[in-house]
Amino acid sequence: MSQYLGAATAFKLFNDLGPGTVALLRVAGAGAVIVLLRRSWRRRWSRIELAWTAAFGAALASMNLFFYLAIERVPLGNSVAIEFIGPIAVAAFGTRTVRSGWALALAVAGVVALAGFAPPEAQLGALFSLIAGALWAGYIILGHRVARSGMAVDGLGVGMLIGAVVISPAGMGGLNAGVAAPLLLAGGVAAGILSNVIPYGIDQLVMQRLARARFALLQALLPVTATLIGLVWLSQVPNLREVAGIAAVIAAIVINRESDPTPGDVVP
Repeated sequence: MSQYLGAATAFKLFNDLGPGTVALLRVAGAGAVIVLLRRSWRRRWSRIELAWTAAFGAALASMNLFFYLAIERVPLGNSVAIEFIGPIAVAAFGTRTVRSGWALALAVAGVVALAGFAPPEAQLGALFSLIAGALWAGYIILGHRVARSGMAVDGLGVGMLIGAVVISPAGMGGLNAGVAAPLLLAGGVAAGILSNVIPYGIDQLVMQRLARARFALLQALLPVTATLIGLVWLSQVPNLREVAGIAAVIAAIVINRESDPTPGDVVP
């Protein structure tokens, strides 16, 4: 709920700041909050820890950027369902079963239903969602590396600050409007707290305890939550084709859940 309330808050800032600037404020604001609360500068960082944290942060920030570029063009629930192809692919390659293969195929069918018959602008949004999905897969893989190396929440905060630098060329242009209206800046930071600090902080705690394939499959409620937030907060009413596509993605997640390895299994 927090993640997509944050997305809805960000969406309402797009007209004034643009999605790139809102993404930059989201990542930089959230990273700063975590680093200040955790006093992460007191931690001793090895070069390898900083390297993994930087890669993780770059994937996370880029995922946020492309997600915002997507929801500027397609409904929130549709974008979340399409980008779910990333976590489902992680789960499928992590388990390598016939069941997970069918689940991935069903998810692809859902994505085709959501994007294949849409107008060109929505198809561009679907492409951005797919890129966000690929980056989401990277977030899961790299996030597990960061979480299980003991960096956890500190790695999340520092990683987001590094990620903010990575995406800054896409977001610097709208900062002048934010400086002229501080409430807009506050809205971007609020989106970061709702969408990054709360859910990603929980993610880091969960990733210490679960294999990444299981983690990828335990997020089946996200497309439903995003669709409901889009309906209530943004008045985005899905049509029957979109409902069918979202349902196919959710079904793919559910179908694959029993083929997931236990946390102690080796997951590549």
